[in-house]
Amino acid sequence: MADWDLRPAADSDVEAVAELRAVVLRADLERLGRYDAHRVRQRLRDGFEPAHTWVIEVGGAFAGCVALRAAEDSHWLEHFYLAPHLQGHGVGTAVLRQLLERCDGDGVRVRLNVLQGSPARRLYERHGFTVETEDAVDVFMAREPSS
Repeated sequence: MADWDLRPAADSDVEAVAELRAVVLRADLERLGRYDAHRVRQRLRDGFEPAHTWVIEVGGAFAGCVALRAAEDSHWLEHFYLAPHLQGHGVGTAVLRQLLERCDGDGVRVRLNVLQGSPARRLYERHGFTVETEDAVDVFMAREPSS
């Protein structure tokens, strides 16, 4: 696994994150008949909150991002994107493990949604997420805190 680090996101990261989102989600969105090159980027821009977001760096370079947003009864794991060339090498697992350890320490449930058919669902299931609901596009999952 590559050496990685998390740093707080800044407003200036929005375009790099929007572009990565478009690359990472393209195949799944095309398969679901929902890919729109402008919309996939604009939805990220519209919802980007640096205060709840970290940039993943590998070797000091931008490699992805992840957000953890507090909600009423849980935290939402959002915008978890990793550069395709780094997927499957343990970086995503390590980042997710670190965030979940924080949530476990606080006794907080974590929720997320993943696109139907996305290989990322397997990563979440391996870390204890289970399906709460689903529709034709999204699978909504949750994970109770570990003791």
